[in-house]
Amino acid sequence: MKLKVIWRIDHSAILILVLLLFLSGCSHVSKQSSTWEQIGTASWYGRDFHGNPTASGEKYNMYGYSAAHKTLPLGTTVRVTHLANGRKIVLPINDRGPFVGDRIIDLSYGAARRLGMVEEGLAKVRVEVLKTPGTLTYGYVLQFGSYAERNNALHVANQIAMRGYTPSIEEVVVKGKSFHRVRLGEYPSLQQARGVAEKLHSEGFASVIIQL
Repeated sequence: MKLKVIWRIDHSAILILVLLLFLSGCSHVSKQSSTWEQIGTASWYGRDFHGNPTASGEKYNMYGYSAAHKTLPLGTTVRVTHLANGRKIVLPINDRGPFVGDRIIDLSYGAARRLGMVEEGLAKVRVEVLKTPGTLTYGYVLQFGSYAERNNALHVANQIAMRGYTPSIEEVVVKGKSFHRVRLGEYPSLQQARGVAEKLHSEGFASVIIQL
């Protein structure tokens, strides 16, 4: 009923209304998608907090890949890029912090090691939101094995990263045992996932394609 009233008043009113709704929608989406980014100083936290509960309720694993952020929703998936050396990592936000100076993100020891910033302690990084909690995702990922030994997963992930990709390691618990999955992607189509899988297979990396 309201749309009919607006239409009889003025055609241009609808155009203005649609444009305003579109622009407000774009503003909202930018904070929930990969267009949201933040640049600043990253730090890392380790042994003193290992095994303690995080803000999400999970136990902090200093050797895993996770991070603390002041405001992003817990469960948000972000990509962190070390701006000095170009290294990248994808990980979840499962804790709150850092609350020191102007630091924007606090990384687990494992994540800091992957980015090559353990020794320096601080690094300038870019944080990009890839997925927020409750976001519906459709697509495909490549999985390059599931390893009981984290070092084996790290070795495979590093070899893939050396070829210009950005793999992630997901820790899962199956029947009380921890496993580390090496994954790559999300790819919007099966064709794209197959293309990457075939290229890496030709370089000696076997994978399975998993639909999300």
